[in-house]
Amino acid sequence: MLALAIAVVRSLPGPVFFPLRMLAIAYADFFRGVPTILVIYILGFGAPALGLSGVPTSTIFWGIVSLVLVYSAYVSEVYRAGIDSVHPSQEAAARSLGLSRGQALRHVILPQAVRRVMPPLLNDFIGLQKDSALVALLGTVEAFRQSQINVAATFNYTPYVATALLFVALTIPLARLTDWLVARDRRRQQAGRTTG
Repeated sequence: MLALAIAVVRSLPGPVFFPLRMLAIAYADFFRGVPTILVIYILGFGAPALGLSGVPTSTIFWGIVSLVLVYSAYVSEVYRAGIDSVHPSQEAAARSLGLSRGQALRHVILPQAVRRVMPPLLNDFIGLQKDSALVALLGTVEAFRQSQINVAATFNYTPYVATALLFVALTIPLARLTDWLVARDRRRQQAGRTTG
């Protein structure tokens, strides 16, 4: 949702929205430029070290926040590309029917944009799923960290293989879903061309 909001802000026309567009661009540039591992370290160790009241100290919380911040920057660019790929005539047609700019964006442009970028979004989700192993650097016990603990206790490297298989078992269905969505969209487009 954050990524979609950033993409929408970046697509707002006119000079009145220039400051908001600049903030969205700065956010995307910053979090795409800083390595994910640094964001995890800075927030995971730095935020709790401040000792401020009301600031969570949970490594799981800060790991999730770090991944959300980084991946929102990447996904916002995917959404923005989808929004830009919708022909301007679509908005013009919606506006001629009496829809406001916001209504045209919500009911006409965004549904088409999201449908077009579904495969890259699922690829980013797969990347996010794999990068969740980086949260183990904060000391959080997740699949990869648990395999490290088991290997250290038994000197048997089978837990690493089991963890790799777990990630593959989670990733392959998402990859097949992506393929299916691409094929379905292709069939819809071909059906639209033959009937149109």
